[in-house]
Amino acid sequence: MPRATADIHRIVRIVQQTGRQWNPTAVSAVAQDSRDPFRILISCLISLRTKDEVTAEASARLFRLARTARAMMRLPAIRIARAIYPAGFYRTKARTIKRLCRTLVQQHGSRVPADLETLLTLKG
Repeated sequence: MPRATADIHRIVRIVQQTGRQWNPTAVSAVAQDSRDPFRILISCLISLRTKDEVTAEASARLFRLARTARAMMRLPAIRIARAIYPAGFYRTKARTIKRLCRTLVQQHGSRVPADLETLLTLKG
């Protein structure tokens, strides 16, 4: 085996071994646990400028209140804000989550768009 190829394989092994020591991000954990695009999207919004530990707890609190876009849309923004506190910018995120849920319900049949182009049109 050529030296460059051996070095690449060695580097990949080191990265794989080191990676096992890291905890998954809060959003990755939601993705692995639920595989629900809505939960992943909402957790991703909460995670912006927020520590993973806070994101995980805030997401769990919010999903205990509402599990779907329709149910979350019906929550008052203040209730969403209280659920996701102390996430950074929690009041702004609460309004964004509520608006996003309304858009999902009214324009996308309560589903997160599967294609990237449409997903990127969502505000938030």
